[in-house]
Amino acid sequence: MHAVVTVTGKDKKGIIAKVSSFLAERGVNVEDISQTILQDYFAMIMLVDISELNVELSELAKECDQLGQEIGMSIRVQHEAIFNAMHNI
Repeated sequence: MHAVVTVTGKDKKGIIAKVSSFLAERGVNVEDISQTILQDYFAMIMLVDISELNVELSELAKECDQLGQEIGMSIRVQHEAIFNAMHNI
């Protein structure tokens, strides 16, 4: 099973480390990652394996939202099937 994690906000040091460590603690494995900086703004999208997730996906989404608030970023998690359905015409 896979999910898509997006992280956006003002660029600052340590974003990738904080988010990837946070996910690893919950049994999530980052399989693919793309990130860019547009002027002062950071944008990252990760494809993650959630087959060994040790909390419910809805709980992970809430915790990521809380982490995002703590570090001044927007962090969203969507199951891959939902992400794909939302982005297909």
